[in-house]
Amino acid sequence: MEKHQIEYANNVIDFIIKRKKVKNVNLNVKPDMTIEVTANDRVPLDFISDFVKSKGSWIIKNIGRFNDVQPLKQSEREYVSGETFRYLGKQYRLRVQKTTEEEMVKYFRGFIYLHVKDTDNLSRKEKLMNEWYREKAQMVFNESLEKMFPLVQKYGIQKPDVDVRLMKARWGSAIIEKNTILLNTELIKAPKYCIDYVVLHELIHFKHNDHSDNFYQMLYSLIPDWEKRKAILDEEIVREL
Repeated sequence: MEKHQIEYANNVIDFIIKRKKVKNVNLNVKPDMTIEVTANDRVPLDFISDFVKSKGSWIIKNIGRFNDVQPLKQSEREYVSGETFRYLGKQYRLRVQKTTEEEMVKYFRGFIYLHVKDTDNLSRKEKLMNEWYREKAQMVFNESLEKMFPLVQKYGIQKPDVDVRLMKARWGSAIIEKNTILLNTELIKAPKYCIDYVVLHELIHFKHNDHSDNFYQMLYSLIPDWEKRKAILDEEIVREL
C-alpha cells in the first residue's frame, strides 16, 4: 500500500494506492473519508496522480458529504431502556428487563427486549446485543443471497457462501478464491433493499472482479436504482456507525 498526495483547488488530497491485478484505475472515497486507488503494477505514479486530480471536484464533494455525517455518530451506548437501536432501516426502543432465566435479546411488537441477569453489567449487555445483531445478520444476509443469486446465475456464477464480520470502512467484499461474500455486520441496520444492493454488488464481482465499465453495465442492468440504494447507505446508515 502506497501513500501519496496531490494539490487540487487549494486542497491537499491524500490517497493510498493498492496494487492489484485490475484492468482499470479505480478510485473510491470510503465512509471514513479514506481515498483509495486500485491500479495495476504497470500503471505509473504520474498517471495515477493525474487521474486523482481529474477527479478532484468529485472527491471534495464526497469527502464533504461524509464529513457532514461524522459528528452525528451516536455517543457511547449505555444499553438502558429508552435508547434507540437501528434494525433493518428503522429505529426501535430498547427495553432492558432483569431475568433469572436465560439471557437473550428479542424483537417483539416494535421493541427490542434485552433480558439480562445483571442490568448494570454494561459489557454483558453489549455482548448480548452484538450477538443478536450478528445472528440476525447471518439470517437476513442469506435470505438476500437466495433472492439476488438467481439474477446472476445465468452468467455462470457459482453460488457463494456468506460470512459476516464487523468492518470499519466497507459494506462487503467478494473473496473470490474462497467463493465467499463477506458482509459487514452493521449492514443489518440498513433497509432490506439496501442489503440486496450490497449482496448483488458483491455477486457481480465474481464475474467482473473490478469496477470497470462492464461491472457497472451489469449492475445497472440488474438493479437500475442502485445509486439511490447506495446513497441511503452512505448518507443515512453511516451516521449510525
